[in-house]
Amino acid sequence: MPGSRKPDPAQMNDTAFSLKKIAVAAFGPALLFSIGEGAILPIIALSARNEGASVALAGLIVGLIGIGSLVSNIPAAMFIARYGERLAMVWAAALSVVALILCLIPGQVWLLAVGVFMVGMATSVLLLARQTYLIEAVPAHMRARAMSTLGGTRRIGIFAGPFIGAATMHFTGLPGAYWVGIVAIFASGVLAYMIPDLEDHKPGAAGAPAAPKIVHILRAHWKVYCTLGFGILLVSALRASRQIVIPLWADHLGISPTATSIIYGMVAAIDVLAFYPSGKAMDRHGRFYVALPSVLIMGLSMMLIPATVGMWSFLIVSMAIGLGNGIGSGIVMTLGADASPREGRTQFLGVWRMIADIGASGAPAVLSAITALASLALGVLATGLLGFMAAAVFWRWLPRSKSQPQPR
Repeated sequence: MPGSRKPDPAQMNDTAFSLKKIAVAAFGPALLFSIGEGAILPIIALSARNEGASVALAGLIVGLIGIGSLVSNIPAAMFIARYGERLAMVWAAALSVVALILCLIPGQVWLLAVGVFMVGMATSVLLLARQTYLIEAVPAHMRARAMSTLGGTRRIGIFAGPFIGAATMHFTGLPGAYWVGIVAIFASGVLAYMIPDLEDHKPGAAGAPAAPKIVHILRAHWKVYCTLGFGILLVSALRASRQIVIPLWADHLGISPTATSIIYGMVAAIDVLAFYPSGKAMDRHGRFYVALPSVLIMGLSMMLIPATVGMWSFLIVSMAIGLGNGIGSGIVMTLGADASPREGRTQFLGVWRMIADIGASGAPAVLSAITALASLALGVLATGLLGFMAAAVFWRWLPRSKSQPQPR
Protein backbone atom coordinates (compact mmCIF):
# COMPACT_ATOMS: atom_id res chain seq x y z
CA MET A 1 0.00 0.00 0.00
CA PRO A 2 1.49 3.38 -1.02
CA GLY A 3 2.81 5.39 1.90
CA SER A 4 2.70 2.47 4.31
CA ARG A 5 5.77 1.80 6.46
CA LYS A 6 7.47 -1.55 6.51
CA PRO A 7 7.65 -3.03 9.99
CA ASP A 8 10.98 -2.66 11.73
CA PRO A 9 12.51 -6.15 12.18
CA ALA A 10 14.06 -5.09 15.49
CA GLN A 11 10.66 -4.02 16.79
CA MET A 12 9.15 -7.31 15.62
CA ASN A 13 11.88 -9.17 17.48
CA ASP A 14 11.30 -7.03 20.58
CA THR A 15 7.66 -8.13 20.49
CA ALA A 16 8.54 -11.80 20.02
CA PHE A 17 11.04 -11.87 22.89
CA SER A 18 10.71 -10.28 26.29
CA LEU A 19 13.20 -10.27 29.15
CA LYS A 20 10.23 -10.68 31.48
CA LYS A 21 9.82 -14.26 30.24
CA ILE A 22 13.24 -15.25 31.57
CA ALA A 23 13.51 -12.71 34.40
CA VAL A 24 13.37 -15.21 37.26
CA ALA A 25 15.79 -17.66 35.65
CA ALA A 26 18.19 -14.99 34.42
CA PHE A 27 18.22 -12.48 37.25
CA GLY A 28 16.68 -14.16 40.32
CA PRO A 29 19.80 -16.02 41.54
CA ALA A 30 22.01 -12.96 40.97
CA LEU A 31 19.60 -10.69 42.87
CA LEU A 32 19.37 -12.99 45.89
CA PHE A 33 23.13 -13.58 45.93
CA SER A 34 23.79 -9.84 45.73
CA ILE A 35 21.40 -9.14 48.62
CA GLY A 36 23.36 -11.63 50.71
CA GLU A 37 26.68 -10.12 49.68
CA GLY A 38 25.39 -6.59 50.28
CA ALA A 39 24.27 -7.54 53.78
CA ILE A 40 27.78 -8.55 54.87
CA LEU A 41 29.92 -5.97 53.03
CA PRO A 42 29.48 -3.11 55.53
CA ILE A 43 30.28 -5.24 58.58
CA ILE A 44 33.30 -7.30 57.46
CA ALA A 45 35.75 -4.69 58.73
CA LEU A 46 33.81 -4.37 62.00
CA SER A 47 33.88 -8.14 62.44
CA ALA A 48 37.64 -8.19 61.89
CA ARG A 49 38.16 -5.39 64.41
CA ASN A 50 35.99 -7.24 66.93
CA GLU A 51 38.28 -10.25 66.51
CA GLY A 52 41.32 -8.11 67.34
CA ALA A 53 42.55 -7.32 63.83
CA SER A 54 44.38 -4.04 63.23
CA VAL A 55 42.90 -1.39 60.96
CA ALA A 56 45.31 -2.38 58.18
CA LEU A 57 44.46 -6.09 58.53
CA ALA A 58 40.73 -5.33 58.60
CA GLY A 59 41.11 -3.41 55.33
CA LEU A 60 43.00 -6.31 53.79
CA ILE A 61 40.27 -8.77 54.82
CA VAL A 62 37.62 -6.57 53.18
CA GLY A 63 39.70 -6.60 49.99
CA LEU A 64 39.81 -10.39 49.95
CA ILE A 65 36.42 -10.48 48.21
CA GLY A 66 37.93 -8.76 45.18
CA ILE A 67 41.08 -10.88 45.36
CA GLY A 68 39.00 -14.07 45.57
CA SER A 69 37.08 -13.04 42.46
CA LEU A 70 40.27 -12.09 40.62
CA VAL A 71 42.09 -15.39 41.14
CA SER A 72 38.96 -17.47 40.50
CA ASN A 73 37.84 -16.13 37.12
CA ILE A 74 39.71 -18.63 34.95
CA PRO A 75 39.04 -21.66 37.22
CA ALA A 76 35.38 -20.58 37.32
CA ALA A 77 35.27 -20.49 33.51
CA MET A 78 36.72 -24.00 33.31
CA PHE A 79 34.28 -25.28 35.93
CA ILE A 80 31.25 -23.77 34.16
CA ALA A 81 32.38 -25.07 30.76
CA ARG A 82 32.59 -28.58 32.19
CA TYR A 83 29.54 -28.75 34.47
CA GLY A 84 27.15 -26.15 33.09
CA GLU A 85 25.77 -22.86 34.42
CA ARG A 86 23.10 -24.34 36.72
CA LEU A 87 25.34 -26.68 38.71
CA ALA A 88 28.03 -24.01 38.88
CA MET A 89 25.60 -21.59 40.53
CA VAL A 90 24.41 -24.24 42.98
CA TRP A 91 27.99 -25.01 44.02
CA ALA A 92 28.78 -21.29 44.26
CA ALA A 93 25.85 -20.79 46.63
CA ALA A 94 26.88 -23.81 48.70
CA LEU A 95 30.46 -22.53 48.92
CA SER A 96 29.21 -19.12 50.06
CA VAL A 97 26.96 -20.58 52.76
CA VAL A 98 29.90 -22.55 54.16
CA ALA A 99 32.02 -19.40 53.95
CA LEU A 100 29.52 -17.32 55.92
CA ILE A 101 29.27 -20.01 58.59
CA LEU A 102 33.07 -19.76 58.95
CA CYS A 103 32.68 -15.99 59.37
CA LEU A 104 30.34 -16.60 62.31
CA ILE A 105 32.88 -18.65 64.29
CA PRO A 106 34.15 -16.34 67.07
CA GLY A 107 37.74 -15.81 68.09
CA GLN A 108 39.31 -16.86 64.77
CA VAL A 109 40.11 -13.90 62.52
CA TRP A 110 41.80 -16.19 59.98
CA LEU A 111 38.51 -18.06 59.49
CA LEU A 112 36.83 -14.72 58.76
CA ALA A 113 39.52 -14.02 56.15
CA VAL A 114 39.09 -17.46 54.57
CA GLY A 115 35.30 -17.03 54.49
CA VAL A 116 35.47 -13.62 52.83
CA PHE A 117 37.91 -14.97 50.23
CA MET A 118 35.54 -17.87 49.48
CA VAL A 119 32.63 -15.46 48.97
CA GLY A 120 34.73 -13.64 46.38
CA MET A 121 35.41 -16.93 44.59
CA ALA A 122 31.72 -17.81 44.54
CA THR A 123 30.78 -14.36 43.23
CA SER A 124 33.02 -14.89 40.22
CA VAL A 125 31.37 -18.22 39.42
CA LEU A 126 27.83 -16.91 39.73
CA LEU A 127 28.29 -13.77 37.62
CA LEU A 128 30.17 -15.61 34.89
CA ALA A 129 27.48 -18.30 34.77
CA ARG A 130 24.71 -15.70 34.41
CA GLN A 131 26.59 -13.81 31.71
CA THR A 132 27.13 -17.00 29.70
CA TYR A 133 23.46 -17.91 30.07
CA LEU A 134 22.24 -14.52 28.86
CA ILE A 135 24.47 -14.56 25.77
CA GLU A 136 22.82 -17.80 24.68
CA ALA A 137 19.27 -17.14 25.87
CA VAL A 138 18.78 -13.53 24.69
CA PRO A 139 18.70 -12.41 21.04
CA ALA A 140 21.72 -10.35 19.98
CA HIS A 141 19.60 -7.24 19.39
CA MET A 142 18.64 -7.22 23.10
CA ARG A 143 22.00 -8.26 24.51
CA ALA A 144 22.98 -4.90 26.02
CA ARG A 145 19.63 -4.58 27.80
CA ALA A 146 20.09 -8.06 29.26
CA MET A 147 23.64 -7.34 30.44
CA SER A 148 22.69 -3.93 31.83
CA THR A 149 19.79 -5.51 33.69
CA LEU A 150 22.13 -8.14 35.15
CA GLY A 151 24.47 -5.37 36.29
CA GLY A 152 21.52 -3.36 37.61
CA THR A 153 20.18 -6.39 39.47
CA ARG A 154 23.51 -6.71 41.23
CA ARG A 155 23.46 -2.99 42.08
CA ILE A 156 19.95 -3.33 43.54
CA GLY A 157 21.00 -6.29 45.68
CA ILE A 158 24.15 -4.58 46.98
CA PHE A 159 22.05 -1.47 47.69
CA ALA A 160 19.23 -3.29 49.51
CA GLY A 161 21.33 -5.85 51.38
CA PRO A 162 22.82 -3.44 53.96
CA PHE A 163 19.36 -2.17 54.94
CA ILE A 164 18.04 -5.72 55.45
CA GLY A 165 21.19 -6.58 57.37
CA ALA A 166 20.88 -3.47 59.53
CA ALA A 167 17.28 -4.28 60.39
CA THR A 168 18.28 -7.80 61.44
CA MET A 169 21.30 -6.61 63.44
CA HIS A 170 19.00 -4.34 65.46
CA PHE A 171 17.62 -7.51 67.08
CA THR A 172 20.49 -10.00 66.83
CA GLY A 173 23.68 -7.95 66.80
CA LEU A 174 26.53 -8.23 64.31
CA PRO A 175 25.93 -11.91 63.42
CA GLY A 176 22.50 -10.97 62.07
CA ALA A 177 24.00 -9.63 58.85
CA TYR A 178 25.73 -12.95 58.21
CA TRP A 179 22.47 -14.83 58.78
CA VAL A 180 20.77 -12.58 56.24
CA GLY A 181 23.57 -13.47 53.85
CA ILE A 182 23.20 -17.19 54.56
CA VAL A 183 19.42 -17.15 53.97
CA ALA A 184 19.59 -15.03 50.81
CA ILE A 185 22.44 -16.99 49.23
CA PHE A 186 20.88 -20.34 50.17
CA ALA A 187 17.69 -19.17 48.44
CA SER A 188 19.81 -18.21 45.42
CA GLY A 189 21.19 -21.76 45.27
CA VAL A 190 17.73 -23.32 45.58
CA LEU A 191 16.39 -21.13 42.79
CA ALA A 192 19.40 -21.95 40.59
CA TYR A 193 18.82 -25.68 41.19
CA MET A 194 15.24 -25.34 39.95
CA ILE A 195 16.27 -23.59 36.71
CA PRO A 196 16.95 -25.93 33.77
CA ASP A 197 20.18 -25.65 31.80
CA LEU A 198 20.02 -24.54 28.19
CA GLU A 199 19.79 -27.69 26.05
CA ASP A 200 23.23 -27.37 24.46
CA HIS A 201 24.83 -26.36 27.75
CA LYS A 202 23.86 -29.42 29.75
CA PRO A 203 26.88 -31.35 31.00
CA GLY A 204 27.71 -33.99 28.40
CA ALA A 205 25.21 -32.67 25.85
CA ALA A 206 26.02 -33.64 22.26
CA GLY A 207 25.79 -30.04 21.07
CA ALA A 208 27.76 -28.54 23.91
CA PRO A 209 30.49 -26.12 22.82
CA ALA A 210 34.06 -27.36 22.72
CA ALA A 211 36.31 -26.41 25.61
CA PRO A 212 39.61 -25.14 24.22
CA LYS A 213 42.49 -24.52 26.58
CA ILE A 214 42.95 -21.06 28.04
CA VAL A 215 46.31 -20.70 26.30
CA HIS A 216 44.57 -21.22 22.94
CA ILE A 217 42.00 -18.58 23.81
CA LEU A 218 44.73 -16.11 24.74
CA ARG A 219 46.64 -16.81 21.53
CA ALA A 220 43.56 -16.46 19.31
CA HIS A 221 42.15 -13.29 20.91
CA TRP A 222 45.19 -11.42 22.24
CA LYS A 223 44.48 -8.38 20.05
CA VAL A 224 41.00 -7.93 21.57
CA TYR A 225 42.37 -8.33 25.09
CA CYS A 226 45.13 -5.77 24.44
CA THR A 227 42.78 -3.16 22.90
CA LEU A 228 39.19 -3.24 24.13
CA GLY A 229 40.32 -5.34 27.08
CA PHE A 230 42.65 -2.55 28.15
CA GLY A 231 39.72 -0.12 27.91
CA ILE A 232 37.68 -2.38 30.18
CA LEU A 233 40.57 -2.50 32.66
CA LEU A 234 40.53 1.32 32.77
CA VAL A 235 36.74 1.45 33.19
CA SER A 236 36.90 -1.02 36.09
CA ALA A 237 39.72 0.96 37.70
CA LEU A 238 37.71 4.18 37.41
CA ARG A 239 34.62 2.58 38.92
CA ALA A 240 36.53 1.07 41.84
CA SER A 241 38.27 4.38 42.56
CA ARG A 242 35.03 6.34 42.79
CA GLN A 243 33.93 4.21 45.76
CA ILE A 244 37.02 5.38 47.65
CA VAL A 245 37.27 8.95 46.37
CA ILE A 246 33.75 10.00 47.43
CA PRO A 247 34.07 9.13 51.17
CA LEU A 248 37.70 10.30 51.36
CA TRP A 249 37.00 13.72 49.86
CA ALA A 250 33.87 14.07 52.00
CA ASP A 251 36.07 13.54 55.05
CA HIS A 252 38.58 16.05 53.64
CA LEU A 253 35.77 18.64 53.42
CA GLY A 254 34.64 17.89 56.98
CA ILE A 255 31.28 16.46 55.93
CA SER A 256 29.76 14.32 58.68
CA PRO A 257 29.60 10.53 58.29
CA THR A 258 25.80 10.68 58.25
CA ALA A 259 25.75 13.25 55.44
CA THR A 260 28.40 11.25 53.57
CA SER A 261 26.23 8.14 53.77
CA ILE A 262 23.24 10.05 52.41
CA ILE A 263 25.31 11.44 49.53
CA TYR A 264 26.64 7.96 48.79
CA GLY A 265 23.08 6.61 48.80
CA MET A 266 21.91 9.31 46.37
CA VAL A 267 24.80 8.50 44.04
CA ALA A 268 23.89 4.81 44.20
CA ALA A 269 20.23 5.61 43.48
CA ILE A 270 21.12 7.46 40.27
CA ASP A 271 23.36 4.57 39.32
CA VAL A 272 20.49 2.08 39.77
CA LEU A 273 17.91 4.18 37.92
CA ALA A 274 20.08 4.53 34.80
CA PHE A 275 20.88 0.87 34.10
CA TYR A 276 17.96 -0.12 31.84
CA PRO A 277 17.88 3.06 29.70
CA SER A 278 21.61 2.66 29.12
CA GLY A 279 21.17 -0.91 27.89
CA LYS A 280 18.33 0.12 25.60
CA ALA A 281 20.45 2.94 24.17
CA MET A 282 23.33 0.54 23.51
CA ASP A 283 21.01 -1.83 21.65
CA ARG A 284 19.43 0.91 19.55
CA HIS A 285 22.34 3.24 18.85
CA GLY A 286 25.47 1.15 19.36
CA ARG A 287 27.93 0.52 22.18
CA PHE A 288 30.22 3.43 21.25
CA TYR A 289 27.55 6.10 21.83
CA VAL A 290 27.03 4.99 25.42
CA ALA A 291 30.51 3.84 26.45
CA LEU A 292 32.25 7.06 25.37
CA PRO A 293 29.93 9.50 27.24
CA SER A 294 30.00 7.24 30.30
CA VAL A 295 33.78 7.32 30.77
CA LEU A 296 34.07 11.00 29.80
CA ILE A 297 31.42 12.03 32.36
CA MET A 298 33.04 9.92 35.08
CA GLY A 299 36.55 11.12 34.25
CA LEU A 300 35.62 14.80 34.07
CA SER A 301 33.51 14.63 37.23
CA MET A 302 36.30 12.88 39.11
CA MET A 303 38.74 15.61 38.09
CA LEU A 304 36.28 18.23 39.36
CA ILE A 305 36.15 16.65 42.83
CA PRO A 306 39.23 18.59 44.12
CA ALA A 307 37.56 21.83 43.02
CA THR A 308 34.59 21.30 45.34
CA VAL A 309 34.68 23.37 48.52
CA GLY A 310 31.42 22.52 50.30
CA MET A 311 28.71 19.93 50.61
CA TRP A 312 26.48 21.17 47.75
CA SER A 313 29.19 21.40 45.12
CA PHE A 314 30.51 18.02 46.29
CA LEU A 315 27.00 16.52 46.06
CA ILE A 316 26.48 17.77 42.49
CA VAL A 317 29.82 16.44 41.26
CA SER A 318 29.35 13.12 43.08
CA MET A 319 25.93 12.65 41.49
CA ALA A 320 27.48 13.36 38.09
CA ILE A 321 29.92 10.50 38.77
CA GLY A 322 26.95 8.27 39.60
CA LEU A 323 25.22 9.28 36.37
CA GLY A 324 28.31 8.50 34.31
CA ASN A 325 28.66 5.11 35.95
CA GLY A 326 24.94 4.38 35.61
CA ILE A 327 24.73 5.07 31.88
CA GLY A 328 27.66 2.70 31.39
CA SER A 329 25.94 -0.08 33.33
CA GLY A 330 26.63 -3.47 31.76
CA ILE A 331 29.27 -2.15 29.34
CA VAL A 332 31.98 -4.52 30.61
CA MET A 333 29.76 -7.59 30.20
CA THR A 334 28.23 -6.38 26.93
CA LEU A 335 31.56 -5.76 25.20
CA GLY A 336 32.84 -9.08 26.49
CA ALA A 337 29.75 -10.83 25.13
CA ASP A 338 30.12 -9.12 21.75
CA ALA A 339 33.77 -10.13 21.44
CA SER A 340 33.36 -13.70 22.70
CA PRO A 341 33.61 -16.63 20.25
CA ARG A 342 30.99 -19.36 20.18
CA GLU A 343 33.54 -22.07 20.97
CA GLY A 344 35.37 -21.37 24.20
CA ARG A 345 33.02 -18.54 25.11
CA THR A 346 33.05 -19.18 28.84
CA GLN A 347 36.85 -19.37 28.91
CA PHE A 348 37.11 -16.14 26.91
CA LEU A 349 34.79 -14.40 29.36
CA GLY A 350 36.77 -15.76 32.31
CA VAL A 351 39.88 -13.99 31.01
CA TRP A 352 37.79 -10.88 30.26
CA ARG A 353 36.52 -10.76 33.83
CA MET A 354 40.05 -11.29 35.14
CA ILE A 355 41.23 -8.22 33.18
CA ALA A 356 38.37 -6.17 34.65
CA ASP A 357 39.15 -7.40 38.17
CA ILE A 358 42.82 -6.47 37.77
CA GLY A 359 41.72 -2.90 37.09
CA ALA A 360 39.29 -2.88 39.99
CA SER A 361 41.86 -4.32 42.41
CA GLY A 362 44.81 -2.24 41.26
CA ALA A 363 43.22 1.21 41.11
CA PRO A 364 42.71 1.69 44.88
CA ALA A 365 46.36 0.74 45.46
CA VAL A 366 47.52 3.28 42.87
CA LEU A 367 45.28 5.95 44.38
CA SER A 368 46.69 5.23 47.84
CA ALA A 369 50.28 5.38 46.57
CA ILE A 370 49.80 8.74 44.82
CA THR A 371 48.03 10.14 47.87
CA ALA A 372 50.85 9.01 50.16
CA LEU A 373 53.56 10.40 47.88
CA ALA A 374 51.84 13.66 46.91
CA SER A 375 48.30 14.54 48.03
CA LEU A 376 44.72 13.30 47.90
CA ALA A 377 43.82 15.97 45.34
CA LEU A 378 46.56 14.82 42.98
CA GLY A 379 45.52 11.21 43.46
CA VAL A 380 41.92 12.06 42.55
CA LEU A 381 43.06 14.00 39.46
CA ALA A 382 45.18 11.07 38.33
CA THR A 383 42.20 8.78 38.78
CA GLY A 384 40.04 11.06 36.65
CA LEU A 385 42.58 10.74 33.83
CA LEU A 386 41.68 7.06 33.61
CA GLY A 387 38.32 8.10 32.14
CA PHE A 388 39.98 10.04 29.33
CA MET A 389 42.38 7.16 28.66
CA ALA A 390 39.40 4.80 28.40
CA ALA A 391 37.68 7.25 26.05
CA ALA A 392 40.75 7.25 23.80
CA VAL A 393 40.73 3.43 23.69
CA PHE A 394 37.01 3.33 22.82
CA TRP A 395 37.43 6.08 20.20
CA ARG A 396 40.14 4.06 18.49
CA TRP A 397 38.86 0.49 18.76
CA LEU A 398 35.13 0.43 19.57
CA PRO A 399 32.99 0.16 16.40
CA ARG A 400 30.54 3.00 15.67
CA SER A 401 28.13 0.68 13.87
CA LYS A 402 24.53 0.75 15.03
CA SER A 403 23.88 -2.76 13.68
CA GLN A 404 23.51 -5.39 16.34
CA PRO A 405 26.39 -7.87 16.77
CA GLN A 406 25.62 -11.43 15.81
CA PRO A 407 26.76 -14.51 17.72
CA ARG A 408 30.12 -15.75 16.50
